[in-house]
Amino acid sequence: MEYWYALHTKPNAEYRVASVLNERGIEAYVPTVRKRWRREWRERPLFPCYLFARFALDEVGYSAVAWTPGLRRVVAFGSKPATVPDEAIEMIRQHLEKIRAQGGLPTHGFKQGDEVRFATGPLQGLHAVFEGPMGPAERVRVLIQFLGEANRAEVPAADLERVPETEKKHGGSRRTRGRGRPIRL
Repeated sequence: MEYWYALHTKPNAEYRVASVLNERGIEAYVPTVRKRWRREWRERPLFPCYLFARFALDEVGYSAVAWTPGLRRVVAFGSKPATVPDEAIEMIRQHLEKIRAQGGLPTHGFKQGDEVRFATGPLQGLHAVFEGPMGPAERVRVLIQFLGEANRAEVPAADLERVPETEKKHGGSRRTRGRGRPIRL
C-alpha cells in the first residue's frame, strides 16, 4: 500500500531529490509558493528542506529512498517512518491554490526598525517599532512602548501601516552607535 512520507533534505536540494525519486518511479511533491528572493519573485519551497514522497515502503525498500543523493533522512518517529495522511497533502495543495489565486503570499514592505502604527483592531492608533517577520509575512513581530517599557508582540501584518515622517514620535535618526561612537555615512 502506498503512503505519503515526509523527507528531510539538505539545504536547497528539494528539487534534486524530487527529480531522482521521480526517475526511480516514486511520486515526489515539493509544495512551492511565489516568494520575493533577492529583488525578484521566484517559486520557492513552502517548507524549506522538506518534500513529500508517495511510495509503498515494503515494495520499494527503505534503503532505496534513504540513500537518495541530497536526502538527509526520512522523517520517522522512533525507528518507524512517519506517514502523512492523504488529506493533509490535499489540504496543502488546496491552500496553495488559494494563495496563488490571491496573487501570492501577502507582503508588508516593512524593514526592521521602521516605525509603524496599528491601523485596525483594539490597538488602533498605537505606534510601534517593526522588529521582523514571523514566517511567510502573515504575522510580524513589533515592539510596543507601553507602561514605560518596550513589549514584544506578534500581530497580523495587515493590521499595520507605515507612519509618515511628519508623524513620527522619535526625535529623528540616531547620531551615535552607542557609547558615543558616531555613525559615519
